[in-house]
Amino acid sequence: MRTRTLVLAGLTAALLTTMSTRAQQPVSPDNAPVPEMPKQATRTGKHVNRIIDMWLKGQPVYYAQIAGGYDKGKEMAATKADYITYEMEHGPLDFKELRDFMRGLVEAGPTRSGHKTPAVIVTLPIPGTTDALRANAWMVQQALAAGVHGILLCNAESPEAARLMIEASRYPFAPRVEGLAQGTRGNGSQGYASQMWGVTSEEYMRIADPWPMNPDGEMLFGLKIENPRADANVETSVRVPGIAFAEWGPGDHGFHIMGRPGTYSGGGESAPQMAAVRRRVLNATKAAGIRFLNACNENNVIDQLKDGVMICTGGDTPAADKGRAFTKRTDPW
Repeated sequence: MRTRTLVLAGLTAALLTTMSTRAQQPVSPDNAPVPEMPKQATRTGKHVNRIIDMWLKGQPVYYAQIAGGYDKGKEMAATKADYITYEMEHGPLDFKELRDFMRGLVEAGPTRSGHKTPAVIVTLPIPGTTDALRANAWMVQQALAAGVHGILLCNAESPEAARLMIEASRYPFAPRVEGLAQGTRGNGSQGYASQMWGVTSEEYMRIADPWPMNPDGEMLFGLKIENPRADANVETSVRVPGIAFAEWGPGDHGFHIMGRPGTYSGGGESAPQMAAVRRRVLNATKAAGIRFLNACNENNVIDQLKDGVMICTGGDTPAADKGRAFTKRTDPW
């Protein structure tokens, strides 16, 4: 009797596991109308996302990194930065504050370039593993519902994690893309976000898709390749449809490669093993046709740009001014 009970219990567990696995598989209803992916952008005029306008002109962009609420949003509406990294990886995970920040940007806008707000890219405290993304895709959707323009996935260790982030960002009726399952964003996510973008809810749901995968898309998604596990997969991770940029995360890489800061002399980003990691990530982005992000300062910004960097830190600093002058940028900031 005991043996029979154990066998039945094992069969039940196996059945439940199979059902759970099947439940995770994407299902595309036969009657769901899905538009074709546009071959080129159908919108005219400025993009909602200022970064895209700059990249289409071959210009690098410069960002500022902050956190905060409504007052910080009003303050940052006048930033010279092309976009804002809103920090929630190690800062407070507060989506109400993020919404207030976006509202502050809108109410104090538009920008000098004529965009409703600077673009806002959010970092989230999701480890970039498949299991973590599957369990925490709600964070991606909460951030997008606040009206931001993209997500930068920290410690992006696998292409599967990157894919899950992109799928969480897309609506089920978005144009089908080979290599991606049906999107999972739900109804109601468009209300506040469309107000922040200054478009109707219907238009928001059409253009809230990753660029340049969708030429009409206005959202950008990136990967932080910042540990040895991520390094091992970088060439495939950066090729996931919908990924537009990547960086090499020198701070976290230093923890893994160099050890605790203060316990070694010399080295840092210039150490051979660190330089090799940077070069691998940079080469992977170039091969995949996506953009590379790197920290820039006034002393190295021109060398960084010559090396292929298309996203620099320091949007409000002399380094950015120097970089813009070097690339002969004429757009206001």
